[in-house]
Amino acid sequence: MSQDNTAIIEDRVAAAVEHVVIIGAGHAGAQVAASLRQDGYSGELVLVSDEADVPYHKPPLSKAFLKSPDAELQLLRAEDFYAQNNITRKHGRVARLDPASAQVAFEDGTSLAYGRLVLATGARPRLSTLPGAELQGVMPLRTQDDALNLRAHIAKVIDVVVLGGGFIGMEAAFTLAGLGKNVTIVEFAPRILNRAVSQIVSDHMSALAGAKGISVKVNTALKQIGGADGAVTHVETASGEVIKAQMVVLGIGVVPNMELAQEAGLTCGNGVLVDLQMRTSDPKIFAVGDVVAYDHWLAERVVRLESVQNATDQAKLAARALMGHDETYRNVPWFWSDQGDAKLQMAGLSFDADDFVTRGEKASGAFSVYHYRKGKLIAVDSVNKGADHMVARRLLAGGISPPPHVVADLTQDLKALI
Repeated sequence: MSQDNTAIIEDRVAAAVEHVVIIGAGHAGAQVAASLRQDGYSGELVLVSDEADVPYHKPPLSKAFLKSPDAELQLLRAEDFYAQNNITRKHGRVARLDPASAQVAFEDGTSLAYGRLVLATGARPRLSTLPGAELQGVMPLRTQDDALNLRAHIAKVIDVVVLGGGFIGMEAAFTLAGLGKNVTIVEFAPRILNRAVSQIVSDHMSALAGAKGISVKVNTALKQIGGADGAVTHVETASGEVIKAQMVVLGIGVVPNMELAQEAGLTCGNGVLVDLQMRTSDPKIFAVGDVVAYDHWLAERVVRLESVQNATDQAKLAARALMGHDETYRNVPWFWSDQGDAKLQMAGLSFDADDFVTRGEKASGAFSVYHYRKGKLIAVDSVNKGADHMVARRLLAGGISPPPHVVADLTQDLKALI
């Protein structure tokens, strides 16, 4: 690199890098802090969280963490990483933002100035509004405290109802069934995993759940959660069916934590709206992860995604933008979910797909479904086909759309098309 170019980059960094405050210490917030240090940022860096724990992985909470009373949190990075990299961890609950004075105000009356602010506030479980939702034994599952609460009750219950057949609900259902519980999934939509995967994959996972003794009820609305002595004893469907339950796990979606942004006057929709460098409507404030909505190149619309990959990749790009670089976000979204013996892996976004083709035999338990929109490959769902998933991510990144008849032909090496 020439001396002139080095000077230009140093000038840009000096202009962009100031005292950075990050609100939220999940996957997105912790990654912003780590990436800033890795990219050479040497200024003050504060990572704020309303949880006192060292930042940890969330996905295991619905699986391995529930299985054993001795299971510990899986940390994103060792505790001493933060001290070694001069990242200040601050435990506190933010009351409001004041963009005019560039201040973060906390509920305890203290405040913190910022040069640049990153919102990584994530999302929270959608709580039930049903009568009886306040009963003991009705539990969300999002944080360590949620998982610890759920885990403490497992030994005391026999019958569990899981409200919602999305990823969290399905993962919890398989885990609890594996622990010997009588599990019923109640889903309002016409199929489980309705928004996430194809009908074929939904049907396959429903059959696997049934084989594990899990009862799956779709197209089912609830009337109330019933109880006695302050604790849940059953749920009642709109049709009058009573299902025994000493525990009800809430898996009915999440709500973006965007209230701070809204009250600060930032532009919001179904999340905090950002550009492709993760900037909000205030140029000094960035946002990343589950809380943000943005114009997605693959979906061709504004979306809000909830995944570790999205949170991590956006965080890395936001750190680059804070350091004065001008890349834009164009990563292929991908997701995964371990449910019993099945590993689901999804690449791309299957919104508005109008055609699909299956690669492999469903009966084998290892197959993929390729989704098309107007002849263009837009997503691939894989069940126990990790190799297919990795190829799918590269095909989508390269804009490569193998014809459906080629995908269906197992003699064709799709990797060779890349």
